Amino acid sequence: MGKYTEDSKELLRLVGGRENIAAVSHCITRMRFVLSDPAKADIEAIEAMKVVKGSFTQSGQFQVIIGNAVADFYNDFIEVAGIEGVSKDAVKQAAKKNQNLLQRIVAALAEIFAPLIPAIITGGLILGFRNCIDSIYLFENGTKTLCDISQFWSGIDSFLWLIGEAVFHMLPVGICWSVTKKMGTTQMLGIVLGLTLVSGQLLNAYSVGTTAAADIPKWDFGFVKVNMIGYQAQVLPAILAAFVLVYLEKFFRKITPQVISMIVVPFCSLILAVMAAHFVVGPIGWKIGSAISSVVYAGITGSFKVLFGAVFGFVYAPLVITGLHHMSNAIDLQLIADYGGTMLWPMIALSNIAQGSAVLAMIILQKKNAAAQEVNVPASISCYLGVTEPAIFGVNLKYGFPFVCGMIGSAVSAIVCVATSTTANAIGVGGIPGILSIQPKYMGSFAICMLIAIAVSMTLTLIVGKKKLTLKDIEGTQGQDDVSQVKGTAYKCPGEYSDSMAADTKAVDKSNETGSRADSSENNENVLKAFLTGNVIDLKEVNDGVFSEGIMGEGFAIQPENDVLYAPADAKVTVMMDDSKHACGLELDNKMEVLLHIGIDTVDMKGDGFEYLVSLNQRVKAGTPLIRFDREKIKAAGHPDVTVCVIVEPGDAKDIKFNTGIHAKAGKTEVARF
Repeated sequence: MGKYTEDSKELLRLVGGRENIAAVSHCITRMRFVLSDPAKADIEAIEAMKVVKGSFTQSGQFQVIIGNAVADFYNDFIEVAGIEGVSKDAVKQAAKKNQNLLQRIVAALAEIFAPLIPAIITGGLILGFRNCIDSIYLFENGTKTLCDISQFWSGIDSFLWLIGEAVFHMLPVGICWSVTKKMGTTQMLGIVLGLTLVSGQLLNAYSVGTTAAADIPKWDFGFVKVNMIGYQAQVLPAILAAFVLVYLEKFFRKITPQVISMIVVPFCSLILAVMAAHFVVGPIGWKIGSAISSVVYAGITGSFKVLFGAVFGFVYAPLVITGLHHMSNAIDLQLIADYGGTMLWPMIALSNIAQGSAVLAMIILQKKNAAAQEVNVPASISCYLGVTEPAIFGVNLKYGFPFVCGMIGSAVSAIVCVATSTTANAIGVGGIPGILSIQPKYMGSFAICMLIAIAVSMTLTLIVGKKKLTLKDIEGTQGQDDVSQVKGTAYKCPGEYSDSMAADTKAVDKSNETGSRADSSENNENVLKAFLTGNVIDLKEVNDGVFSEGIMGEGFAIQPENDVLYAPADAKVTVMMDDSKHACGLELDNKMEVLLHIGIDTVDMKGDGFEYLVSLNQRVKAGTPLIRFDREKIKAAGHPDVTVCVIVEPGDAKDIKFNTGIHAKAGKTEVARF
């Protein structure tokens, strides 16, 4: 009988039994279930289990957080359940059955556009900068632009269009590549297909509207003629063509003998896909895309445009929570292609600003709450710079009313935005810097809309917050001011702060001021040294649903500047992930258990870019290299490389003080004391 046999039996019963498990796997801390009927899982009872640290559902997976011992628990569980575990990819595939059609479409769009967003944002900023130098008449009594009076800036303007054209006109190339990458087929074939959609041999898509039908070039096959039209900046035709290529390649790979597969599969797949793209799905996709953009454009510019703006501004933030906001990327890009700009994206930027302003009001309301400010301040800044998740999930949804106040501020500003026909050249940074992507003649109206979003959201949040927030919300936990005098953040493991703890901590600090701190700093047995070189941050700034909420335990994180993870103390290596190599667990001599986790969601990289430098059960000294990792590969895979240290079990340690907000040097800087 295994250590977790009884717990496994209990968990099996609570998730609905063996027959309710479609697939199960695990990562470094969590059991990952795909349940046939998620409603059968007794979540409250599962979270009440002593071995369980929490649970949540994401992307159709029910994830139960176990901790460092998850590998042993998993082995006992599959033995008790009498089922075979599967890979994490298989679990993801199985999880799709828990998603409806709309969720699958949105998820697919998100995965297609996610790798393209950095380039699209860059292109938007470039177009915005070009507008400032070639379209704003600031010189010689408002008759000339900077490009008109300066050959240097005229040259810069011309040069930057090289990048802008590559991003937007050649967008189908990126879309076709991204679709084939997502679907696991040959990416180079996707690139070639995309190039055939924007080839210089074709009539440029932007010239179609001004070219007489008789003058459009054609392929003449004798019995039929086909228009030679390009699909520059077109979204839907590229997506449809790419999926045709994907399924053609899968079909030919399935029926073709392996010995001739290298020749037959790419040749037949590409030829037929290009024909389908130009003869069938391209024209159809163009019509559908134009129809969608026409409907949206009519809503933004028609008789009810104010109502459209109010509704869109109000619901966009909730759309972010559901993930449906990813659909706006395709619509924005189609509007840009069809109308030379988008009035949808400015409202998206205003929604971000409104949510950030609600957090700014919370900063004012909670100015005495040091713990809350650790989340509020970075969340507000990131929101103003276009990243809304920390603000929405970390602050506004937590209290509820700031989220609604932000929605109202967004709606009011969106009304003014559509009423003034404020238009963006392209998708940009979804916050205050987004003004650079606005067409020059609308920059003034967008600035007014930003002020409205800020003022309404802040004012409402301040008014409601004064009535809704408790004294604890405003000033923080009793005794926190005392604790905050300690360098770093003091925690009691396990449990919460108490008055006596705060008093004791303050007394200890005063004694340290007289010299005892210097004495204790010589004792390396009760400290954790920096395991990386970089900035030390609080767990709440990691913005991961498990680590940042303290579900696994208290701790801290380091934003790495080097690529080798070192042991923070003398310990034994107790946990390793042979398949992903992105984390390890240590047990110190005082029975403290520490989890070191490189990056967020890096388990998906399947060990690519990670190398263990130690073995299981090996004794290590403080400063011993544990894992070598490739930061560039982590970033290329779309994951943050922030590295987390969690105290899973405190052991004999009574009080742990974390030294955050500093720059640490690996193996030298003290980052925790107990």
